[in-house]
Formats: sequence, structure tokens, C-alpha cells
Amino acid sequence: MQIEDISPQYHTIKAFRFTDNTVLENVKVEYLTFGTPEYDQESRITNAIIYFHGTSGNYASIKRIKEAIGKDLPFDTDRFFFVSLSALGTPGSSSPSTDKLYNKYPQYCILDMVNFCRTFLREALNIEKPLGLIGNSMGGFEVLTWAATYPDEAAFIISLVSSYKVGGQNYVLGKLMNDIIESDPDFNNPEAQMKRSLKLSSKAMYSFGLSRQYYMDLSKQEINAYMDEFALEDSQENVYDAYYRNRAAINYDISDRLKNIRAKTLIVAIHEDQYFPPRLDAIPMNGMIEDSRLVVFNSYMGHIGSGQLTKIMDELEEFMSEFK
Repeated sequence: MQIEDISPQYHTIKAFRFTDNTVLENVKVEYLTFGTPEYDQESRITNAIIYFHGTSGNYASIKRIKEAIGKDLPFDTDRFFFVSLSALGTPGSSSPSTDKLYNKYPQYCILDMVNFCRTFLREALNIEKPLGLIGNSMGGFEVLTWAATYPDEAAFIISLVSSYKVGGQNYVLGKLMNDIIESDPDFNNPEAQMKRSLKLSSKAMYSFGLSRQYYMDLSKQEINAYMDEFALEDSQENVYDAYYRNRAAINYDISDRLKNIRAKTLIVAIHEDQYFPPRLDAIPMNGMIEDSRLVVFNSYMGHIGSGQLTKIMDELEEFMSEFK
């Protein structure tokens, strides 16, 4: 099975209530499923694993962990049923641009993203208690928030290159990106595309995705070219989608709720990750979640090295063996 070949499906939530009590009607959800579902006596799926993508991803981003998905692999398609959706705020699912609300879209938070997924799973797939939750980067925010807010719902969670809060340098970066967007004279004009501001905002983020060594090995000419390419690609996104997502992220902090997590937890971190250095994020989180295990590995790719799960296949298999 090739994950890339699976076409997305769509579901409409008739009414979704945000945490600020705003209600949107006919809310779209983009998703894919694969694997082998198992059912209880009430036809509820009991072996679902839900994948949550990072900032620039969507439903198809589950391919980031594809090296560990398949028959006789840690995420065995004969034993588990997989669901991956485009998160709230991501084009394809309900977002400022998808719903054509732009700067009138409700200001959502990470818990809204979690509740959006929970509502969809129950309505569309009859999944009330997922077996497991796997989240990469921003997706890890959702996984940890879910496990802390609804501690009896998932048996295990896996946090990939993520954290329990956005603070320090990450907060500075997220605020800078949104300050650049807000400074655009057309910020309150949904008809304006604001491509220049979105490009500048994206360039501010460019230097953190890979390891410091990776950037040192590039010439200045290469860096200039890659920055321009990165900014051009990001500028194809609607500016309000980026802005609202940044706001949700920089307000994320569940430090006081980690103690609520009861799910068996695997925390995966990368030594060279510039967004979430293990000593500032994964290691403290490991100490704050009671039933958690920490795995840290090296990657020249830095933060995006979470796609190199072949480096920790034994650790993944050991963790998942309890749930097979």
C-alpha cells in the first residue's frame, strides 16, 4: 500500500462549537483512512490510531511516518486502523480561507483543534475512544492537549518533536511572524493577498527547520535561493490561514495540565532540533508525564528529521508491542 495513492474523503459537521461559544455550520473535514478496523458490540471502532500533522501539513502528512507503517512494522496495518485529517484551520478542512470568512473566522485554540477532531471521529467513523494518538510538531500540541483534557480516551500517545508549550524563542518567532503580517497596510482587507508580508513572515521561520550544521554547510548563494524558494512556496497559502494558526500556536501552554495525562506516552526528540531542543522541551516533559518514555536521536535534518523513524524502529516496536 502506498499512502500517497490514497485519495482524501470529506465529511461535513453540521454545527461545530468553538471554546468561545461561536458556532459554525456545515463545517468541512478532509481526511483519509486505511488499515484494518476492529469493532465492539456497538459497532464502534476500537483500534484506531489518529495522526496529527505539523504546521505546514495536511491529511497526507501521515506519510512522514510511513517507514514505520505496514505489515509486521510498529504501526501494523493488519492490526490497526489509521485516520489522518487536515486539522481545523488547514485548507481542505474548515479554515479562514476554506470557509471564506478570512479575518472574520473564529480565533481558535489548540483545544478547538482537538474538539474538531473528536467531533469528526464520533460523527463520521463511530470512534469514541481512539487506541492511540500520534502528533508531529504542532500535531503533538493536539495529542498532548487531548490526553491532558480527556485522559480516559486514548491508551497511548506519541509526541514527535513537540512540546507542552510554546515559549521563549518559539514564542518570539511566532509573534514576529504575525507582527509582520499585522503590519501590512492591507491586513484588514480580505481581498488583498498580502504576498509580500507572507513571504517575509516565512523567511523569518526558514532558519529553524533544519539543523545548524545543515545551514553551515550551505553557501550564502544557496541559502538565498532556498530562502526565496521556501518563501515563494509558503506564499501560496492564504495569509489568514497562516496568521490564525500562528496565534493558536503561540498561545499554547498546558504546563499545568500535563499531570492529568494517563495514557502511556512515548516522547521522541532530536538532538539537533532548533524548534524544540530536547533539554528545553522533551526532557522536562518526560519528567512531568508520569507514564512516559523518552527517545532522543541525532539527525542532520534537525526538526524535520522526524521522518527518519528507521533510526528508532526497535524503540517504536517495543513501545507498540503492548497494543498489538
